[in-house]
Amino acid sequence: MKKAILYINQFFGQIGGEEKAGIEPEIHEGQIGPAIQLEKELNAEVTHTIICGDNYIGTNTDAAVATILGMLEDKEFDIFLAGPAFQAGRYTVACGTICKAVKEKFGVPVVTSMNEETPGVDMFKKDMYILEGGNIASKMRQDVKAMAKVANKLLAGESVGSADEEGYFPRGIRHQVWLSDGKPAYERMVDMLVKKLNGQPFETELPIPKLDRVPIAPAIKDLSKARIALLNTGGIVPVDNPDHIQSASATRWGRYDVSNMERLKGGEFKTIHAGFDPAAADADPNVITPIDALKVLEKEGVYGSLHPYFYTTVGTGTTEAEAARMAKEIIPYLQEDHVDGVIMVST
Repeated sequence: MKKAILYINQFFGQIGGEEKAGIEPEIHEGQIGPAIQLEKELNAEVTHTIICGDNYIGTNTDAAVATILGMLEDKEFDIFLAGPAFQAGRYTVACGTICKAVKEKFGVPVVTSMNEETPGVDMFKKDMYILEGGNIASKMRQDVKAMAKVANKLLAGESVGSADEEGYFPRGIRHQVWLSDGKPAYERMVDMLVKKLNGQPFETELPIPKLDRVPIAPAIKDLSKARIALLNTGGIVPVDNPDHIQSASATRWGRYDVSNMERLKGGEFKTIHAGFDPAAADADPNVITPIDALKVLEKEGVYGSLHPYFYTTVGTGTTEAEAARMAKEIIPYLQEDHVDGVIMVST
């Protein structure tokens, strides 16, 4: 029987939440968490489950990858899977990173799943099959089933269908396909043109990918005269969270006056971010929103002046569309104050 190995994070590995996000890689015989359902759908035995903390692989990527590859050296497996990762940003990057490394090292097919609103998709969709996953863990069963469907074809040596047919993100790879109706290209082209002229729906055979590229801004010419603003996606807010910013999948943002403060104080400010252990940020909010350091640098003349407000929202689970909308709402405030540069702090 064919053999498979699954990679998951500390949460789905049933070790713990954010307080365990720093654990180093572990390998366990048998199935843990999603591996149990995966084996029911897969035409292979899931012999091992690898678990690693999202923070650990995110901050110690080379060491984590090297450790996991070392764990696999003496293992027999025909396919490697990771996730599903849903809309968890760090988890999607971890799944893509380890799948790519395993594919390059051992030459086995790899499959994972993640939501379209995560960074892992654009980073890794050309390197592997990434199934279009749900945004929350309640989609686990259907996402595992979709992963297994593609994995089973790879295990059997069968051709995997198109992205539309199988439900994975387009990889930019085109294949020659013989259509059952035998209609030549010129006839299909004319049919599409006629439909377009008549305002009827049609589907192109050569979709052009949408590229959301942001040009790099020119460097600040004289930092000593520059007006600097501070933004963060770490959810630092006054303790009463006056703007009711959500702790995940945020659609709101806040703007808070720090013109008369030398630093943010614990007890007055806190984080409402649901994607990491809040203890350090609650004790000292400056670890995410470094007002204290910026005030010192301003006095030392390193830069000209600090914009009197900082801006905050929560990044975990927040869609690209909502992030873009919030940015467009914030930008006029920065332009009005003639801000020259922005420091965006993530977590």
